[in-house]
Amino acid sequence: MKLPWLTSVTDETGPFVSVHLDTTRTDPQSASELEARWAQMRSRLTADGAPERVLAQIEEAVLSPSRLGGRHGRSVFATDDGILVDRVLPAPPLQESSHRGEFPQLLPLLQLVPFAVSQLLVVVDRAGADLRLRAPENPSIAHGPNGLGEDGQVEGGHDVLHKASVGGGPQHGWRADNFEARVEDSWERNADAVAAALERTLREHSVDMVMLSGDVRAMGLLREALGRETRERLIEVPGGSRGAALDRGPFREALTRATHEFIAARQAELAERFRESQARDGASVGGAAEVAQALGRGQVDELVFVTGHEPEGIEELLRGALSTDAAISALQEDTLGIPEGVGALLRWKDEATPSNSIGSMSRDHARE
Repeated sequence: MKLPWLTSVTDETGPFVSVHLDTTRTDPQSASELEARWAQMRSRLTADGAPERVLAQIEEAVLSPSRLGGRHGRSVFATDDGILVDRVLPAPPLQESSHRGEFPQLLPLLQLVPFAVSQLLVVVDRAGADLRLRAPENPSIAHGPNGLGEDGQVEGGHDVLHKASVGGGPQHGWRADNFEARVEDSWERNADAVAAALERTLREHSVDMVMLSGDVRAMGLLREALGRETRERLIEVPGGSRGAALDRGPFREALTRATHEFIAARQAELAERFRESQARDGASVGGAAEVAQALGRGQVDELVFVTGHEPEGIEELLRGALSTDAAISALQEDTLGIPEGVGALLRWKDEATPSNSIGSMSRDHARE
């Protein structure tokens, strides 16, 4: 995953303050516990020389409720001049931390990268659609504002929507057929309008997941109106209807399940792509030293690491990836086949690229 919003951190010079905190506020007790944990962090950061003005800014950020419901977290990076990045996390950090030093502490944030997916939900009926866009820091699509604003609704404009029984005997059969044809034509034209809006939204926004719900017939017509590439991206989620709240139990659970399945599939695909590249001695390297060498030569297209099995020096590797505009992806802790818990898919390879030999594969954390 590309992380252009972190360049404001990597382009600055330290010292940096890094705060990674579980900011869940589901009841008064959790809010009080959050304030107490932050107070301890603030005390340690003060002792390490962090300016009070900056700590006051961070405190206001981490203690302010976010729109994200359920469990979530927050990562804040700052210099002595102020906050550089304030990011709401789709899950609490695996381990809370606060740090002041020459370099930012990136790992607690980047361990959660897999869960930061952008989503577009399209709920259709035969008159049009509701489109709801969610930012990558908020994969809980049932909460938060719609990122499309006024473009969040599409009305097809063709209002002959309901078939009716036309009586009067056989002499009126042609009227019935004609009326039904007009209804079908209205549905198709409305689907065309929704398809155009959907295709435009995907061109204008970087979207990971495209979910489709609503009227079954309207869903089928929309699929027919879309281009092949968009049609293949659609993930059907049953239970949605236009104008209905997204936090209804069964539909919310279906959205959550679809999100988790998408994340798991994307992680499995990435891990398999790396393993296949290693097996055929392709454009990838594994192991901390090999990845560091490839980063130094600007070869890394995507750095991958296994959560909980990161090698020493992972922070330096992460900074190197960001400084060379490489993508970064965290894999689940049970992922196998990543030597020393870190690897890289390469932009190019030459004779000086470290070899993916059996010797390097023997350092796979899962085989130790």
